[in-house]
Amino acid sequence: MAEERSRTPRLVADVMLGRLAKWLRLLGYDTIYSNSADDATLLRIAQAEDRILLTRDRALSRQRGVRSLWIESQELASQVRQVRAFVGTSPDGQLTRCAVCNVRLEWVAKADVARHVPLYVFQTQDEFRRCGQCGRIFWAATHVENMQAILDDLP
Repeated sequence: MAEERSRTPRLVADVMLGRLAKWLRLLGYDTIYSNSADDATLLRIAQAEDRILLTRDRALSRQRGVRSLWIESQELASQVRQVRAFVGTSPDGQLTRCAVCNVRLEWVAKADVARHVPLYVFQTQDEFRRCGQCGRIFWAATHVENMQAILDDLP
């Protein structure tokens, strides 16, 4: 586990970076985000879990005792470029985490999702993933193709 931590960037994003946090999760980064976390909570999480604090608050980024990255731009693509330049690419790969819960998605057998997805989806898809926390089920459909196109355009 310690070896995994040293090679996989772990992040925590402040309340101003919700959209970035979602897309970082889609890119495979372990990214904690809560729209109600105050500065003290963010600092505590960053220290306790050895996470890099992503923030738009310059003063917060200068706090001692935590690794942090002040996010300069308000534009998503620039933010992603800046994070990737700072931490590198995620070794986990794209579309491997729940965009809502941040939990790694698990492959699930098609038969196990029959009652949980629309009939058309069950008939036309063969591969499914599930979030172990929220239970959402994911499959490759048009929305994934659209997300992949956006992800491919990001640096």
